[in-house]
Amino acid sequence: MTQSTDKVALVTGASSGIGRATAMAFASAGFRVVAADIDADKGALLVRQIKEMGHEAVFIKTDVSASQDVNRMVKETIDRYGRLDCAFNNAGIEGESASTAECSEANWQQVLAVNLTGIWLCMKYQLPHMLKQGHGAIVNCASIAGLVGFQNLPAYVASKHGVVGLTRAAALENAKSGIRINAVCPGVIMTPMIERFTANNAAALSQLEAGEPVGRIGNPEEIASAVLWLSSGGASFVTGQALAVDGGWVAQ
Repeated sequence: MTQSTDKVALVTGASSGIGRATAMAFASAGFRVVAADIDADKGALLVRQIKEMGHEAVFIKTDVSASQDVNRMVKETIDRYGRLDCAFNNAGIEGESASTAECSEANWQQVLAVNLTGIWLCMKYQLPHMLKQGHGAIVNCASIAGLVGFQNLPAYVASKHGVVGLTRAAALENAKSGIRINAVCPGVIMTPMIERFTANNAAALSQLEAGEPVGRIGNPEEIASAVLWLSSGGASFVTGQALAVDGGWVAQ
């Protein structure tokens, strides 16, 4: 991505994993970064590290499932910088592993609230400002679980399929407004979510690795690169797409 000196990028779920890597990548590309997350300690650490690199960043504690939090997050971004050029709506949770019949209502509601409603709320409050500007790029974090099914993760799979559909609807609504909206669909990426999912079990990790046609698990920086490309002028004719960055998983 071309170096920027005044543009602003907002990243949710920025305290760890893919969000952290993407916030760092935006900063390295010269963006002023607004990092949002529910984890304030890790968020403060991220901002400190970005500033030590010589870039500008601010942290806003945000629960993306809470409308008032998301509204405040976007308002503080605009109040501080006067603009919002790019947004990576990334915050998400995996929830509990259980079959569809055994999935609890509480788990279903929490996963959908964060993963799907959270992204809708982000766009609800981001889009009016981008429409005033006449430009903007939004990337929503879906998953290969938004493109294919996985057993025993009904809420997660449903939420990520919802993200893909929501992305396409919003992209069409704003296609003539100078705003591009896409989704990135990560495969198996070495993040705290995968570490929790596998309980750091070597056999479980090996099984996931074996499922990747490229023969390895991806890293967060590879997803960050895709997000930056989708946010850049190089992707000026790309909107409404769900880009799989998955080592070939869904091609099988």
